[in-house]
Amino acid sequence: MEKQTLIVFSTGNSSRLDFILQWLFKEIYAIDYRLVHNESALTDLPFFISYGKVFPNALSIPDAGLLRQRGINDQDINIGSWNDIPTIYANNAQGYSLPFDLFSAIFFLLSRYEEYYSYRPDKHGRYPAKESILYKNGWLQRPIVDEWVLALKQLLQQKATAIKNTDFEYQPTYDIDIAYSYLNKGKKRIQGAQLRDLLKGKISSVIERKQVLEGKLKDPYDSYDFITTAHNKTKPIYFILAALNTTDYDKNILPDTMEMHRLIKRLQKTGPIYLHPSYYSNEGDTLRREKHLMEVITGETISSSRQHYIKLVFPATYKILLANGINHDYSMGYGSHLGFRAGTGRSFYWYDLLNESVADLRITPFCFMDTTAFFEEKLSVSEAFRALRYMTEKLKKTGSRLTTIFHNFSLGTEAQWAGWKDAYGHFLKEVQG
Repeated sequence: MEKQTLIVFSTGNSSRLDFILQWLFKEIYAIDYRLVHNESALTDLPFFISYGKVFPNALSIPDAGLLRQRGINDQDINIGSWNDIPTIYANNAQGYSLPFDLFSAIFFLLSRYEEYYSYRPDKHGRYPAKESILYKNGWLQRPIVDEWVLALKQLLQQKATAIKNTDFEYQPTYDIDIAYSYLNKGKKRIQGAQLRDLLKGKISSVIERKQVLEGKLKDPYDSYDFITTAHNKTKPIYFILAALNTTDYDKNILPDTMEMHRLIKRLQKTGPIYLHPSYYSNEGDTLRREKHLMEVITGETISSSRQHYIKLVFPATYKILLANGINHDYSMGYGSHLGFRAGTGRSFYWYDLLNESVADLRITPFCFMDTTAFFEEKLSVSEAFRALRYMTEKLKKTGSRLTTIFHNFSLGTEAQWAGWKDAYGHFLKEVQG
């Protein structure tokens, strides 16, 4: 089809509207658009998009006012539906082509507007998933932004607007929090763990540890042969926990050891190594030091990360990341619930609500993490992968992206994770084709 420029009419402009139009039309649809504010520019146009006013020859979208505001304000959000897709900012005013403010709806979810409200954080200081509008309405496992994007594309294509089809993508990622269960912990940590197991009567762990340390048994967290050979189309991404001190929440093998150097170099041959900032990385210059050490080990500049325990708090976390040279974050998801924190599997830039500007920080969401399914939602293997397949099918239908998080220990031989490696192996074969 012939290259064309889509005209978008709005009575006003704002950085919020620019953010949404750029993401939707340029980045996803890959079409040129021009925003106009004068009705004289609409003369003789066979078709255009109108935001906030009804025209007979336009796809008219109601304007709820969110994109013309500044700062954080209480939002009166009506719930509705469009083409069997749930919506927010519903508006059934006569004459509009869409029964909701699509632009405000996308902006509310992508900017994580609701996370700037007052809320009671969970024990890790995080925004609770149960506070979100998606959870409260039972939509958390639906990428509804992607569903809106597809439905709008289909409408535009009926008007002969040339829009490229986007293919489904899969990005496997791995968090290496504790590289080994028994090996390479250092004499003091090994003896302490052995004593605790003896006092608790965990004789099987005592025996297993002895066999692993003597080289008679493979470490139960060592799933690296599987991880490094399981991908035939997409390179996996590895996030290495680089805490410089052991804490209750950071139980990694210290990164500046020969054992971790060897493992990182091994993983680096099959996919990029990114930073997994420690639980206390927001304190002092901790993040800078962790990042520097990982850059020394990998020999590469590291500008991507994912928060350990998904400790993402708006806007503080992103300010710290940007100040330390991180411009791509993979923390957009919940540590407590499966699903789409921002309503999409697609990546987007962070819109800084306090500065009303688009920041130079790319955000890639995830919707599934093994530890969330296992420890938080208490799902069985079959239940967890049923949920994963449900979300995968939604993302395939909308031509979006699936990003998953698995840990080396869930794919090893530890008894409590029995069945996970096999189930994941089957899933990989399905999704990679």
